[in-house]
Amino acid sequence: MIYIGIDVAKDKHDCFITNSEGEVLFNAFTIPNNADGFHDLFQKISSLTNDFSNVKVGLEATGHYNYNLLGFLIDKG
Repeated sequence: MIYIGIDVAKDKHDCFITNSEGEVLFNAFTIPNNADGFHDLFQKISSLTNDFSNVKVGLEATGHYNYNLLGFLIDKG
């Protein structure tokens, strides 16, 4: 299982990716809160697995700032 934690903010999102064994797959990184940032995150996820049913994402519900990223990730599976 791959776990992604996302700290949501107005202009950027801080992300961290690990697996169920506790291995760090990507050290903490920041993406902008826009389509380019969302694609960067998805590219990192895709480099780890093609089976998105093995990916769990936790993101903070910060007002409306999480909506675009959440929609993007749901659309990607």
